[in-house]
Amino acid sequence: MNYKLFSAVLFLATATAHAQKFAQENGNARKTFVQVVATPNHPDSHYATGQTAKLSIRAMEGGVPLKGTKVYYKVGPEMLLPEGRDSVVFNNGEAIIPMGTMAEPGFLACKYEFVAADGKKYSDLVKLAFSPEDIQPYTTMPKDFDQFWQQALKDARKVSLEPQYFDVPDATNDKFVTRLVRLHVGKNKWMQGYLTMPRASNHSPLTSKFPVVLCPPGAGSTKIFPSDYFPQEGCIYLKIEIHDNDQRLPDDEYNAMRHKKCDDYMRRGMESKDTYYYKDVYVGCARAVDFLCSLPEWDGRNVVVTGGSQGGALTIVTAVLNDKVTACAPFYPALCDLTGFLHHRAGGWPKFFSGYYKDGQIDISQRQAVETLQYFDVVNFARRLRVPTFMSWGYSDDTCSPTSVWAAWNVITAPKQYDITPSSGHWRFPSSQKKCMEWMRQEIAKTDPARQSL
Repeated sequence: MNYKLFSAVLFLATATAHAQKFAQENGNARKTFVQVVATPNHPDSHYATGQTAKLSIRAMEGGVPLKGTKVYYKVGPEMLLPEGRDSVVFNNGEAIIPMGTMAEPGFLACKYEFVAADGKKYSDLVKLAFSPEDIQPYTTMPKDFDQFWQQALKDARKVSLEPQYFDVPDATNDKFVTRLVRLHVGKNKWMQGYLTMPRASNHSPLTSKFPVVLCPPGAGSTKIFPSDYFPQEGCIYLKIEIHDNDQRLPDDEYNAMRHKKCDDYMRRGMESKDTYYYKDVYVGCARAVDFLCSLPEWDGRNVVVTGGSQGGALTIVTAVLNDKVTACAPFYPALCDLTGFLHHRAGGWPKFFSGYYKDGQIDISQRQAVETLQYFDVVNFARRLRVPTFMSWGYSDDTCSPTSVWAAWNVITAPKQYDITPSSGHWRFPSSQKKCMEWMRQEIAKTDPARQSL
């Protein structure tokens, strides 16, 4: 054992011993010292326009209600909070923040913070909905929208997928086979993904062929990883990475490469709908479905797409562009109602035209950007959805605004079901994923009642 490794092991052992000694002498805390709960006066966080909303902040320190502690807060339309802030004082463990109301459908946000006796700052972001079912998008539909995307997909399908496979021993066992696959999804576009397939020997003859599930990634260019979540349910699963970054590289080398190759990709080529980066991405996801449906193990019926954030946006897009898709389940989709900020209302990620978010900065004229983005705004794809859709989102999300998600939801005419968890941000509760899985099982059972699993 070298000296550095020995020192690290010795330090870890010493730290562990000290922690155990402290626990023995002082006990382990089983609760947090400060407990905080924020509750609106409408428990579901929904109000009609014109109704007055209040937010109750309840806090206790070691089981004793706070008294006299100031709570500082800002209230305003979501993502457009004022610079200044007001304050209220805890009385018998409760502080009441007057949220006010909205005359138009949308969301009010409250950002609050206070410092407790332990010296720590406690803060949160809470958003309340005002007639959200009446939120309408500002994005307009181009006259040649369908023609543009039909031609783009037609051109991409002239290129052979040329799948290249690489073994992934660490994610392969007696139940599943995982391989990294590289696909030629367009003239100058490749994508990579982890393909995990159930072994047919572990299933009855009725389930020797399987539904396929495509999962597009969230924003960024970090590594993706294989998963057996859907294969355990009897599905072929492909988790893709949209930039053709080699997933086999060591982390340091990968990170250096991706920053050079992918930084600011969401703004590249925005001068034209033909050169915008997302054009090849949208079509590439549709081609990934073509690949899955070319596998001899596909059941020939069921194609599900699901993902969150940018992956939620690509879920909706893929379901529209590829008519083989039979169901889609987006979570808090990005790229919805992108011009919202031009109308003094929260838009979707990347928050173009907001004037304050790095990813949303543009270096071309506003007119050019608007003209291009209408072809890529997920609201316009939502208008074209025809397959059953399950969507889930939260209200404390400050990345993909609930205003923008509702704008997309409200234009969907396909059979749809939502799961809204007001207190969640840009993430999901396990219960939401469970509901989504149950919904998927039901959708697949409609075409294959003999299946006992997804």
